[in-house]
Amino acid sequence: MTQQTKDKFNEERQILNELVMKYSSKISKRFLNLDAQVYQDGELDSKTKEMMGLVASLVLRCDDCIKYHLIQCHDHGVSSLELEEILSIALIVGGSITIPHIRRAVSFWDDLQ
Repeated sequence: MTQQTKDKFNEERQILNELVMKYSSKISKRFLNLDAQVYQDGELDSKTKEMMGLVASLVLRCDDCIKYHLIQCHDHGVSSLELEEILSIALIVGGSITIPHIRRAVSFWDDLQ
């Protein structure tokens, strides 16, 4: 199920990104480019940055962002034990309102396994 789960998400994301780019200004395009660049290896490796992105996405309660970062974390070799710690940080930072998003994140992660 892993590849099917990833493919479905990535296909929809690509279609929607292309539509957004069709109507985007130079400013929006620059922002989206910056978003892609910030997750590249630097002083922090991209795995660490994706884990940070996942925490932020959980705290901000963005399900699409959560799925995106879960896929990236999975592709970077994040273990289920590491994921548990990531989810714990998000819960402490974001509070109980993150619990429904954590539930969906765990379900999606389970599909990726």
